[in-house]
Amino acid sequence: MGKPSEITFAVELDQPVRYIERTRNYYLGLGYDTPYIWAHYVETPFTPLSKPLKRSVVALITTAVPYDAGKGPQGTGAPYNSTAKFYQPYCYSVDGDIDLRIAHVGIDRRNANMEDSACWFPLAAGKNAVIEGRIQALSPHFYGLPTNRSQRHTLEIDAPMILEMLRADKVDVAVLIPNCPICHQSQSLLARYLEEAGIPTVVMGAAKDIVEYCGVPRFLFSDFPLGNAAAKPNDPDSQTLHFELALRLLEGAPAPRTTVQSPLTWSTDPAWKLDYSNLEKLSADEIARLRAEAEKARITARELRMKSVGA
Repeated sequence: MGKPSEITFAVELDQPVRYIERTRNYYLGLGYDTPYIWAHYVETPFTPLSKPLKRSVVALITTAVPYDAGKGPQGTGAPYNSTAKFYQPYCYSVDGDIDLRIAHVGIDRRNANMEDSACWFPLAAGKNAVIEGRIQALSPHFYGLPTNRSQRHTLEIDAPMILEMLRADKVDVAVLIPNCPICHQSQSLLARYLEEAGIPTVVMGAAKDIVEYCGVPRFLFSDFPLGNAAAKPNDPDSQTLHFELALRLLEGAPAPRTTVQSPLTWSTDPAWKLDYSNLEKLSADEIARLRAEAEKARITARELRMKSVGA
């Protein structure tokens, strides 16, 4: 008999980022003295599939935004761009000219890929699933959910609008893909709302603590940087794998709060997990600059929201 293989342990850092704790400390460090209260529920709704996926219409729901050249930098390396935010749910054809960006939300700009949209929007994987007969069809539209800090607004305004769109398109199941921390909460709230309305859902996300704290029926967790939950960049195999895992979770989850973790790793070095909203890695001048940027973004977002409501 050969020697038994050595058991190797992961370094302590190699665990999911605690985004609730990280963002709370970040904003306290910037001088905001009222910590955000994240959504948290004890009970979680759960709707089983009513028919096989090969006879089901599947919807994709994103928090990314269609590109608008008039709204400033939104491509690779773009800073946070509050001007590009949207405040009302939208739907666009899955067969149109689609260019979705994520510069309007708080993704991991140091580590996430901002060029390959398959990292945050699994449209190609969904279309391949149709070709393979894995699902009957994608819905004729994909849907955009605003990133809203107001949980009440998400549940009372945005979620009913999304539900109406899904019903108009005769959607059977929904795949929800968030990007930033608040995106993860908004999509989790929407998942709960849709399940209560009879539409099975699965969330494909990267902020494990936020999604599980809220409580969703099915969660595919990828330990990837925020903004890239759907796939690794320029990696079609990871796109296919993650979408298939999401479909299997729709089929096989035995009860609510079922989480499955992707077997893929982002990097052999988990040090990237230290970067996001970590004031310990910043100088006093950088913290002051970020405070000024955060305040400017807050004012811009408020003005855009007021214009959106007025419209």
